Amino acid sequence: MIFPGHNRTKPTLAIDKFSLNVKAREFLVIVGPSGCGKSTILAMSAGLVKPTAGKVFLGQELVGRPGPDKAVVFQNLSLFPWKTVVGNIEFGLRLNGIEAAERCRRIDYYVPMMGLKGFEHHYPTQLSGGMQQRVAIARSLVLRPRLLLMDEPFAALDAQNRTLMQEELVRVWSEHKQTVIFVTHSVEEAVFLADRVVVMTRRPGRIKEVIDVGGIAGAKHWRATPFGEAMQRSDFQSLRHRVWELIRDEIVTK
Repeated sequence: MIFPGHNRTKPTLAIDKFSLNVKAREFLVIVGPSGCGKSTILAMSAGLVKPTAGKVFLGQELVGRPGPDKAVVFQNLSLFPWKTVVGNIEFGLRLNGIEAAERCRRIDYYVPMMGLKGFEHHYPTQLSGGMQQRVAIARSLVLRPRLLLMDEPFAALDAQNRTLMQEELVRVWSEHKQTVIFVTHSVEEAVFLADRVVVMTRRPGRIKEVIDVGGIAGAKHWRATPFGEAMQRSDFQSLRHRVWELIRDEIVTK
């Protein structure tokens, strides 16, 4: 992926020789140094950005534009401040022509699932950061996408709420197990959530290593336990250290 230069600056090669197959129902997490192209990969996967070389497929279909089969949760949430919780969650359904009865069925299912019962008529400014993030996730899940793309969704939360939202995401994802590509700067978050972790090099972003977290965690993945318990496991800490050293090497020695 090459971004054109501006005002006499040279074009930027952001991502190079990046080839990856994501398995159906997999929770894949991408980590790497700042500026390595993690968010660009999500944007291409969502059809928001067209790659300058190569192609992106969702199943057998070429990804050419955004659609309800690819839902994105951004760090900045992008909630409509003039719409209520239900209004925000319902927006994509209306946009995609889902009839009223089906909209109601889906909202009635996802509102309590995301812990939003009783807040249906609140506006974003009346909600905490964690609650706003629940709305953003519900707005994506309600579309029932084949692919859920999450770009550092918990980065703006305080440590306590971030941990709670990680555990909540695991619980909600376990209901239907959509395919997820999740971008984060947090090594602990990556190791806790992922089936596989993709570690990227510094720009131009390439795959440095793909780690099978599920294979290391064992038959019962540690994300099925509270985050604090998972953190106490020696294999969790060993893997956390391994991932951090791979990233640190990209930041410090080059």
